[in-house]
Amino acid sequence: MVKHLSTAIRLLVVFLILIGGVYSALVTGVAQTLFPVQASGSLVRLHGKIIGARMIGQKFTGAQWFDSRPSATAYDAAASAATNYGPTNPALVKEVQTNLAAFLKANPGVKASQVPSSMVESSDSGLDPDITPTAAYVQAPRVARVNHIPLAVVKSLIAQHVHGRFLGLYGNAYVNVLELNLALMNWKGGHPRA
Repeated sequence: MVKHLSTAIRLLVVFLILIGGVYSALVTGVAQTLFPVQASGSLVRLHGKIIGARMIGQKFTGAQWFDSRPSATAYDAAASAATNYGPTNPALVKEVQTNLAAFLKANPGVKASQVPSSMVESSDSGLDPDITPTAAYVQAPRVARVNHIPLAVVKSLIAQHVHGRFLGLYGNAYVNVLELNLALMNWKGGHPRA
């Protein structure tokens, strides 16, 4: 029995080193070599300062920026979660009505029927970094007006930042809000406040 226990302990130590150390280091090294941006969290830097991550949604302050989807967690990555309200839950109805009223107030001239559902419902993670192209285009008049730039320029920036379906088959077209706001900032020479 002592012999078997000794063998088991030695195997445990060997596999802890192999799987816990060598394998982890190998996978990390391969990821950093082949996908350095993604492996480092897809962080976005501006003038050496981290201002966000392409894969994590954030709130942009000010009418001059495109808005992200509403977040049930106030864009707190440590608390990523959905509201889990069912379709008949009065709290969901109230949340949607509140978000719709805020969106319509921020975007004068837009009718309720023009607002995509994604702009009034929280995302499943609470951190969705993307919006639909429709959600971006419906915000374009406000962004153009507040920034004093032609609407055609704003629409062109949106069109340049629409990502298509993966392999043309999977998912839906989307626009990364951080990338779009950075493009807007670069065009007008401003600075995004996330």
